[in-house]
Amino acid sequence: MDVSGVNLHYMKVGRGDHPILLMPGALGSATTDFGPQLMGGFDADTYTVIGWDPRGYGKSRPPDRTFPLEFYQRDADDANSLMQALGYETFSVLGWSDGGIAALKLASQHPQNMRKLVIWGANAFVAQEDLDMYDKTKNINDWSQRMKQPMIDMYGEEYFQQTWLGWVEGITNIYTENKGDLCSKQVRKIRCPTLILHGEKDPMVPKIHPGFLQQNIMGSRLINFLDGKHNIHLRYAKEFNKHVDVFLRK
Repeated sequence: MDVSGVNLHYMKVGRGDHPILLMPGALGSATTDFGPQLMGGFDADTYTVIGWDPRGYGKSRPPDRTFPLEFYQRDADDANSLMQALGYETFSVLGWSDGGIAALKLASQHPQNMRKLVIWGANAFVAQEDLDMYDKTKNINDWSQRMKQPMIDMYGEEYFQQTWLGWVEGITNIYTENKGDLCSKQVRKIRCPTLILHGEKDPMVPKIHPGFLQQNIMGSRLINFLDGKHNIHLRYAKEFNKHVDVFLRK
């Protein structure tokens, strides 16, 4: 669908009257990031699940992905515009990692469109320790085969490497130009019911981040997966989907 002058690829599953938008992580797409949520993860009579590929990711190319200072804001605006174009005035959002950051922005700026918000693996600010960790991931040859192969299959090695370097540079620019602030002030404006999930062994997002979000999003609830890492929705899909379903039905 053409949204804001860009062709955005999306998938839609189910026929329920509660729309759910899935927001993928960095370099992610609907198919690489949300298989267990799109393929029978939620009751099709209750929910309509929409997965999408942000501009420059997955099948939403061209254009190639760029990382200006406000790339999270761009994703939030694109996501909201896509849902409005599809005819969903109000909807819930599930945001993972980078998609969680964009989802936080979306929820804070478009409260009239938000039913409920679920986020995991996301952060509202970038600290020096985060940058140090990202810096160690710059060379995709240092990634495990399990982690990098889906990206290589999707993009090819050259585009994957180039885009990941662009992401690290984009985050570094936010740290330098915006003092690491992603959305730390905006999250205090979120008023929709919010569920935060966190893998306690997440190597990418230390527990200071979900703690900050819980403290600053009014009425939010935090659920920890004791052995979970960054991809709790994939590794513990059944348990994850159950938590989300119970939360969305309340």
